Amino acid sequence: MKIKRFALGALWTNCYVVSDANGDGIVVDPGGPAVEVEEYIRDNDIRLHWIILTHGHGDHIGGVSELRNLSENGIAIHAEDADCLVDANRNLSAFMGASVELPSADRKLNDGDILKVGNMNIRVIHTPGHTLGGICLHITEGEEEILISGDTLFARSIGRSDLPGGDEDVLIDSLKKLSDLPEKIRVFPGHGPETTIGAEKLYNPYWPR
Repeated sequence: MKIKRFALGALWTNCYVVSDANGDGIVVDPGGPAVEVEEYIRDNDIRLHWIILTHGHGDHIGGVSELRNLSENGIAIHAEDADCLVDANRNLSAFMGASVELPSADRKLNDGDILKVGNMNIRVIHTPGHTLGGICLHITEGEEEILISGDTLFARSIGRSDLPGGDEDVLIDSLKKLSDLPEKIRVFPGHGPETTIGAEKLYNPYWPR
């Protein structure tokens, strides 16, 4: 499994291109100008199956329109955040200086859904609390596995819960869904550096005890 990170937009949102050994891949959270992402996809001959969004905030969807035509299956987002794509007020971009409105989602995801992309299985874990439709992606290829955590879990922190649709108690409860993952699993958050589940269990002050 190959993971390439791009920090995009004013908030340096982590966008990930994840691909298998044969070049089948996905893009997760293209949050801002995505020229570098498009170049990487083309230069590496990646067959882009999906653009998957961990939630619907403007800083995670701002580059979708640039990549949409590269994606064979289109855009996938949790059903609870699907309206964010078409409404600049709901995705908060109307308050960020550059309104983002996109076509409707091609697939509305739900907890437990599995997307098959080449040799990878991508399992959707619904983790509300930052937004109503926040998700994490548990991606496996053979014995290798990673977690893309969006704005649910950061290194030593969690996402904001004071925005519309947020609830800190719900967000903390969502972390419990991640507790059964292997402690060594690499976690790629929506902002900031990579971490592991084991490190967050030890050092994250928000982790449920």
